[in-house]
Amino acid sequence: MATPNPGKTLFTLPIPPLNQHPGGSITVTTPLPAVYLLTITSPPDNRLTTATCTALLDALDLIEFSGHPPGVVITTSGLPKFYSNGLDLEHALGTEGFLPGILYKLFHRLLTYPMPTIALLPGHAFAGGLMLAMHHDYRMMNPSKGFACVNELEFGVPLKAAMSSIFRLKLPAATYRNLVLEAHRFSGEEAVKAGLVDRTGGLDEALELIRERKLTNKAKTGIYGLLKAEMYRESVGFLTQEGYDAEEEKDRKLIEGEDRRKEEAEGRLAGIKERAKL
Repeated sequence: MATPNPGKTLFTLPIPPLNQHPGGSITVTTPLPAVYLLTITSPPDNRLTTATCTALLDALDLIEFSGHPPGVVITTSGLPKFYSNGLDLEHALGTEGFLPGILYKLFHRLLTYPMPTIALLPGHAFAGGLMLAMHHDYRMMNPSKGFACVNELEFGVPLKAAMSSIFRLKLPAATYRNLVLEAHRFSGEEAVKAGLVDRTGGLDEALELIRERKLTNKAKTGIYGLLKAEMYRESVGFLTQEGYDAEEEKDRKLIEGEDRRKEEAEGRLAGIKERAKL
């Protein structure tokens, strides 16, 4: 794929170092008028830490509230191998309020952003990285390298409601099953066929999508974000603090019920083995 001119640089926001992550930057350029390209560069794999998420939120605020005309937002990576490798689990689990106050805040902001959004994946989008892409309106993926997957199954971490609902709302049932229950890794072409991304390509193809669908005009009436909030109201509800608190209570009861089920099964097991002559 050819590398088009990313256009004029509007601003660059630092991503401060955090623990083992060296930090990086988000650079916002304009490859076309009213098209805002956010390039995330946080080696080695654009992990979604507090620092990265906060910088993304700040960039979205600057685009919306600093006098720039409404248009289209594209997020991509300056690292050819990764769009994002998802969460740093140690940081996510060890940082109080990270899920509702940082990660879900970013997902909510993108899901209801008052302009069309496109996730342009030059490489892998794993777990939380794919979730980030799913909260955009459109997705495009490199046709020749990189995979999209939800691999929580492989490292034994259950999905929260706020993480899984966006896949249920936006994907065919078979794709959702293969993502979650098989941890299938989708190539670019597979992802298009499965409905996970809209098409393959790079920035040129993303700009062509914008031209074809006249996306730079869609935000001008001021209701684009409201339409999305209604369309995805289930996910929007899960991504609030109130939704998070309610789901945490449900999760607690679910885990307690699972523990009781196992205890009861242990109590029945001796009799079952005897009847089965085991």
